[in-house]
Amino acid sequence: MNRRSFVKLVGAAALLGAVPYSADAASSNGSKGGKGKIDRKALVDRHKITLTQPEALTPLSVGNGEFAFTADVTGLQTFPGFHDGKMLLQTMAQWAWHTSPNENHYKLSDTFNMYDSHGRQTPYPSGNENGGGFGEDSPAAQWLCSNPHKFDLGRLGLLLPQIDGREAKIEDLGDVHQELDLWWGLLTSRFTIAGQSVLVETVSDPTHDVLAVRVTSPLISDGRMGARLHFSYAPADWLHPDDWGQPDRHTTSVSIVKDECRFGRQIDGATDYSARALASMGAAHQTVSQHEHTWTAKGQDSISLVLAFSPDPIEKTKGKVASFDQVKRAAAKHWKTFWSTGGAIDLSESADSRWKELERRIVLSQYQTAINSSGSLPPQETGLVQNSWFGKFHHEMHWWHAAHFPQWGREAMLMRSMDYYRQILPVARETAARIGCKGARWPKMVGPEGRESPNRINPFLTWQQPHPVHFAELIYQAKPTQETLHFFKDIVLESAEFMASFPWWNDERKCYELGPPSVAPYENNFPDRKTSKNPTFDLAHWSWALGIAQLWRERLGMARSEEWDHVRNNFAPLAIHDGIYRETELVDAGHTGHPTMLGALGVAPRTPLVDDAVMQKTLDFVLTKWPRDDMWGWDFPMMAMTAARLGRPDQAIESLFIDTGKNVYLANGHNYQQPILPLYLPGNGGLLFAVAMMAAGWRGAPAGHAPGFPSPDKGWTVRWEGLRPAL
Repeated sequence: MNRRSFVKLVGAAALLGAVPYSADAASSNGSKGGKGKIDRKALVDRHKITLTQPEALTPLSVGNGEFAFTADVTGLQTFPGFHDGKMLLQTMAQWAWHTSPNENHYKLSDTFNMYDSHGRQTPYPSGNENGGGFGEDSPAAQWLCSNPHKFDLGRLGLLLPQIDGREAKIEDLGDVHQELDLWWGLLTSRFTIAGQSVLVETVSDPTHDVLAVRVTSPLISDGRMGARLHFSYAPADWLHPDDWGQPDRHTTSVSIVKDECRFGRQIDGATDYSARALASMGAAHQTVSQHEHTWTAKGQDSISLVLAFSPDPIEKTKGKVASFDQVKRAAAKHWKTFWSTGGAIDLSESADSRWKELERRIVLSQYQTAINSSGSLPPQETGLVQNSWFGKFHHEMHWWHAAHFPQWGREAMLMRSMDYYRQILPVARETAARIGCKGARWPKMVGPEGRESPNRINPFLTWQQPHPVHFAELIYQAKPTQETLHFFKDIVLESAEFMASFPWWNDERKCYELGPPSVAPYENNFPDRKTSKNPTFDLAHWSWALGIAQLWRERLGMARSEEWDHVRNNFAPLAIHDGIYRETELVDAGHTGHPTMLGALGVAPRTPLVDDAVMQKTLDFVLTKWPRDDMWGWDFPMMAMTAARLGRPDQAIESLFIDTGKNVYLANGHNYQQPILPLYLPGNGGLLFAVAMMAAGWRGAPAGHAPGFPSPDKGWTVRWEGLRPAL
């Protein structure tokens, strides 16, 4: 599928318009715990992001879900070296994918190995079975895993005056005060350098891949300050979407058309894109080198620059580039509407001293998921900030990134990526057929073309399979129409066809089993994938999703499938050891990493497979004995969901505050994990799902206000508006 065709996927959101909050439409529980409507501006303004010194882990971003620009403390990307090894400064878009030359014509079948599946030999793209690591060390697997990969569109920084005859350093900045005003979507950066004050305003257009900046300083007038734009190569690198050391592998052409500088970009003679720059009156453009360009405005008080990026070659770009003021006004209107509609949670009347930190995480997570996780493709784990896994997205993580949007009355933001599933249905069908199954098997780690990335983990995961069904049901609950049913029909029914045909009937045990081969959600059982079976989380979520798919058949006027009912009602019992659920059967996955068995009642709604007493004992074990430093960002909201469904709001709130390195939310709202994952958007999305569920409840939740939060006499007064209950 053509890279540019994915730009059009955002059209799926047309199925759902913006969903404004209505006091009349909200649950009657919404206003309890406080008086009157929530003052939304006061709520958001409490959590404006303010920095008073450079912080390598807290660059700030502006964006719209399709495009994002991440800036250092100058408001631009002036000191990228300061952020190396921390959180990087990039300019990224959903469409910005590059494929390195495939000189050896590698294809997925080059990585196939045969696996025994209950007497049948089935091919899986597992890569090198004899090497170390995960099987990605064969030449074919290496190329297929790293391609396509996301790339940086261009670096925009300040052109600074020299300090004592040398280039300026970030340490030369004084009186730093940077503020991200969430209500208006405006990043304002103030500082001094060379004895002069500087003001930089940075903003992203809400609907286009457009960045607008304005720099005001006496240094502009005397010609010692301006803007610098630099283009890089697009490497097949796990972490970095830019490479500044290969200028001969890409080209930049420049032309001046009326007031615009127009840049045509080509990478490896194959990937084309373009950028147009509109500078303010009186600004002068200079070509420093093929890939580096500057603007100054001597004699002017300020300089503004608007950059419009496009996946099209420069000769095919159309329309006029907006002015800085036009972009600023559009962004202000958009963000005011965003915060004024959908859901809101106000914790300010709580007696528990931790209320403000939780509220901060909630507000900033809404912002970060809006600009990183609401685009036309599922997001990578690091969104549009920087690369991880070559920029590829993980289907099993899409739920964590985006399932919260319908709960918060923002289902249109999830809908943007739903057409992607319809686009890759042919690939998913082919994957299922290759192993002798019906329906569509969704991949694990992919780019926009939907082709699996081969190794000894990816093709064996199954916990992503119910997620599109879960998405469809969440959106149907928001808009229960024939239009919704027909949009998701093939996604739901073909997901279910695979879930009914992949399980194996064990005649001796009289149950259906998942695998072998199988890799459980935490993935650490992958060395034993040939004998592993029955991941706990997968069994429960598959059973629930097959039941939902049956409801969809009825809504569509179809008869229930006897086969589907037989499978979902006869899955293998969940594995129990020492009275607690274990992650998978037969193979001991240990007590480390993600405690994914909790997801069987938490992420997955209630099914007959789960025994509450055993799940409670499992949760108690995880809360008291599980190695906390081994957990990851979405584990904590997952634990909170499980606790809430078990009727333990005390454990739910404590789960969100577990004190460990990967449950940290930085000043910019990002969920830090480790140096190569300085941000982790599944943690933000999981938090939003959990707190909405705790506030608005779920199907079968006990009566009363905010059933997943402790009561006011326990320190928590929860006011909420515009939320929907979880399933």
